[in-house]
Amino acid sequence: MEERIKISIKNLNCFFGQKQVINDLNIDIRANEILSVFGPANSGITTLLRTLNRLCDLNPEARIEGGILMDALDIFDPAISVTELRRKVGMVFDVPTPLPVSIFDNIAYGPRLSGNKNKNDIDDIVEQSLSMAVLWDEVKDRLKIPAMSLSGGQQQRLCIARVLALKPEVILLDRPCSGLDPISTAKIEESLIDLKKHFTIIIAPHNVQQAGRISDRVAFMLMGQLIEEGLKTDVFSNPKHSKTSDYITGRFG
Repeated sequence: MEERIKISIKNLNCFFGQKQVINDLNIDIRANEILSVFGPANSGITTLLRTLNRLCDLNPEARIEGGILMDALDIFDPAISVTELRRKVGMVFDVPTPLPVSIFDNIAYGPRLSGNKNKNDIDDIVEQSLSMAVLWDEVKDRLKIPAMSLSGGQQQRLCIARVLALKPEVILLDRPCSGLDPISTAKIEESLIDLKKHFTIIIAPHNVQQAGRISDRVAFMLMGQLIEEGLKTDVFSNPKHSKTSDYITGRFG
């Protein structure tokens, strides 16, 4: 079966003021795959993720050159609704950020804001989203308790469910397991591997080992440049670039 390109990044350059943080990046991201983008700090990975749903627009110093096509449409085209783009391209951050309301209302918030007032519909969305984030069985009997009372790992899965409630097409995750214990990390990885049936997933992984566990393809970035990308098995077993080899074997970074 032919692989469909979901996102195509062409000659992408990102600047904050005079500082260039992404340098002439070119990569195609396939539909229904997990792409892990890894590298040491200050490699431009978070900036790349935030560019894909135009969160970089919120920084007045940010300047973008080049193109990002999603389903062959330029996301920087003035005719594109940024609000609609961010619904299609949801993002989960490294620190869980539940709203200070109940578990149920955290998930229901987005659909209600989008105009869905049907109670049965909202109930179904809440159950489906929490199930896809591997959280439903743990919270189904206490949906009215404050979301902030959940553990860190549960809060992060709740944040994933909150993104899923908006029925996105792409999910961005910026080191979503960085503060979590191994059991919580394993549950999030389990949910991501299942979610790629329905979504395209781009993740800045917690570490190289996580990239190895969950990815279909990987990309190694260093100082704003894409050093190497390809199938996980190829890059990890036979990297083309010595810098890639040094990083994944722990010789630097």
